[in-house]
Amino acid sequence: MRAVPTFAEHCGIHDTNRQQALEQMQQLINASGIELVRFAWCDLHGTLRGKTLVAGATAKAIQDGMGLVSTLLLKDTSDRTAFKVFEAGGTDELPGFEFASNLLLLADPASFKPLPWAAATGWVQGQPWMQDGTPVELDTRRILQRALARLAEAGYGMKCGLEIEFHIYRITGDSSDDQLDPEQAAWPGLPPKVAMIHPGYHLLAEHWADMAEEPLRIVQHTAQALGLPLQSLEIELGPSQVEAVFDATDALTAADNMVLFRSAVKQALRRAGYHATFMCRPPFPNIMSSGWHLHQSLVDLKTGANLFQRDAPAAGSQATDAQYTLSELGEHYLAGLLAHARGMTVFCTPTINGFGRFRPNALAPQAVLWGRDNRGAMLRVVGQPGDAATRIENRIGEPAANPYLYLASQIYAGLDGITRQLKAPVATDAPYGEAGVRIPTSLGEALNALRDDAVLVEAFGKRFINYFTRIKQSEITRHEQATDKDDWQRREYFSRI
Repeated sequence: MRAVPTFAEHCGIHDTNRQQALEQMQQLINASGIELVRFAWCDLHGTLRGKTLVAGATAKAIQDGMGLVSTLLLKDTSDRTAFKVFEAGGTDELPGFEFASNLLLLADPASFKPLPWAAATGWVQGQPWMQDGTPVELDTRRILQRALARLAEAGYGMKCGLEIEFHIYRITGDSSDDQLDPEQAAWPGLPPKVAMIHPGYHLLAEHWADMAEEPLRIVQHTAQALGLPLQSLEIELGPSQVEAVFDATDALTAADNMVLFRSAVKQALRRAGYHATFMCRPPFPNIMSSGWHLHQSLVDLKTGANLFQRDAPAAGSQATDAQYTLSELGEHYLAGLLAHARGMTVFCTPTINGFGRFRPNALAPQAVLWGRDNRGAMLRVVGQPGDAATRIENRIGEPAANPYLYLASQIYAGLDGITRQLKAPVATDAPYGEAGVRIPTSLGEALNALRDDAVLVEAFGKRFINYFTRIKQSEITRHEQATDKDDWQRREYFSRI
């Protein structure tokens, strides 16, 4: 008699390769003495959530899924549910989410990793499914997968390199400090009290790097133990600010790596008495904003060749012309990014705090402009004719962004430029001048720009855009209502991101 199919089989994702990965995972669990396995999933805000199972329960959960309350997809940045799930009509836009019903989390056994900072603990990455076996379309990783599928239909793949600025602080006091005092518990709670790991304002200073060696070693060892393609760790300009640079990978791997890196270094550093934050502008005077600079190019899916590269400048072109450095396809993609820059901003900089970064002469953009190796421009074209590493660097992002949405917005904007064969203007030589349309200066303005971008609304889907903007509007409303807005940001962002 034929056995009842597992939930993974019902969803159509369990095949010979997945079965082999499951068996290999079980062998590694047994051989490594793994006792607990964390089943993790990335939420709307780019934060990992999940459940921890004892090792003996993992195989069944991989096959049959694990219950996950659906309101986890409806949370704003404070963890408040933005939809009235227990009221009639409260989730009419989101069928299947009423009454805080269950979703099922299915993990990929091929993603299994032992965690280097947690003894006898493993980790797997999952995605949520509806109980009837259909995908949860609001899941942000699935949104990037759909965007990459659209890209693949045209024969293209996407390659991305990550350049991430963030801050590391030393936690002062001990476990009895205010953050863990039950008398001061709140929603959200207090951040830890901290001191800096280096004084700043001495970019790439070797002696500052030596001062910060202990936490940087923890970041290095954690990233490498997880198999992340870390290339360098650097002292940034701001006090206690650092940067991590990763080798380029395919886009989905890059997004997965970003999510795992942020979560892993926060946990590993916390155990050693440090607080890492990917908040753009930590709540202290004289800080420098952190950015996430996304390097991107399209590649031929069959050959792997860089489709932005050109062997020689286009005939008659000048150094300020896009096709002096980029291929014709690369110019169209660049022009698409420019055409949809305002609409994509909220996916690249999704917090209220992040918009404080867009200041003149701060190595952050202010206007929708591109430049040839120009770090003041929103889009920086990097490379020379004949350079296989030719790419476009988008400098609009903050390190708190959900990477799946950030990358998907690039794909849809670039594809529109290719489809319409858009032409790019000449490169700017004055990124902080008067030229160029201005980047949105607030989260509210950025949400309005997204709603007004018909191409991005259609690409992401109206239901997702309505869902996303409603949750982000909850964040805006609570900030507007806060009496002490600085304290609000300390609790909302610094303690959690």
